[in-house]
Amino acid sequence: MSHASDLAHVVVGFDDNRLASELFGQFDQNLAILEKRLGIEAVARGNQLTIRGRPEACAQARLALDLLYLRLQQGHEIGPADVEGAVRMAETADEQLTLPSLEPKGRLAMAQISTRRRTVMARNPAQDAYIRAMDRAEMVFGIGPAGTGKTYLAVAYAAALIERGDVSRLILSRPAVEAGERLGFLPGDMKEKVDPYLRPLYDALYDMMPPDKVERGLTSGMIEVAPLAFMRGRTLANAVVILDEAQNTTSMQMKMFLTRLGEGSRMIITGDPTQVDLPAGQVSGLAEAADLLRDVQGIVQIRFTDVDVVRHPLVGRIVRAYDSAPKTAQQLPRPPRHGSGP
Repeated sequence: MSHASDLAHVVVGFDDNRLASELFGQFDQNLAILEKRLGIEAVARGNQLTIRGRPEACAQARLALDLLYLRLQQGHEIGPADVEGAVRMAETADEQLTLPSLEPKGRLAMAQISTRRRTVMARNPAQDAYIRAMDRAEMVFGIGPAGTGKTYLAVAYAAALIERGDVSRLILSRPAVEAGERLGFLPGDMKEKVDPYLRPLYDALYDMMPPDKVERGLTSGMIEVAPLAFMRGRTLANAVVILDEAQNTTSMQMKMFLTRLGEGSRMIITGDPTQVDLPAGQVSGLAEAADLLRDVQGIVQIRFTDVDVVRHPLVGRIVRAYDSAPKTAQQLPRPPRHGSGP
């Protein structure tokens, strides 16, 4: 328990009353998040805020508030998820990013991806490292559980590269029908067969680009959807290439895909090693590649965990529950049922 003499007392003023009101949130809901997460007391009077608590927690609250206020000054809106993200960033502000090629952060700054349609900002240190990695490396692996933003940020970054003219094509690929890719059994033409499996990629694309531009891109070939099996024999130059659900690639498929990288291109590979749909005993191409390419120059791997989940908080708790359960218990077959009763 902290004594009164151990507590810091910080007064922060914001020069724009309207932005200060947005910063604090309706009924001070954003301040309530800070109080709960950092164990501080935050009292607002007009555009002035008094923070009381442990010195370290007060400093983190100040960093988070400064970051959120800057975002408001830039014309962006903030919500509870942004406040949570700012707190996470503030808590790790003095730590070096988990990338050998990146510099330690001297001040709190949240990486962002901007297109004419919208701006996406990192909501935790892992997302921050992921965006910075995509800025600096030709090949990036985003590895971790569902809900961490791996795919969404990859597509957002690809859309930004297209818009800036840094690349001329965007290619989206994903193992279809789990690992088997038995597309011939599905009705429709190739696009109709593959579309259901690429829906998450499309959703992110339409978020970042005007719908008419996406449609024109698909028609002209500037945006291409390609089943993984159809990538063989190609050299992908001046393109940004995304492989989603990479945990469902075989060893040979992954090697084939990675060696398609051509001049002026970027590759982003995303996947969740805990959701492999390959036949029992078959090695996941993602797991193997992550191990083999760990120290290869020009390749960066970003690892997400359950604490990086940015969907509903319950999703993070679900991921933790599955990760902590004994593997044998998860794989046990259901016992046969006898009789017709319940």
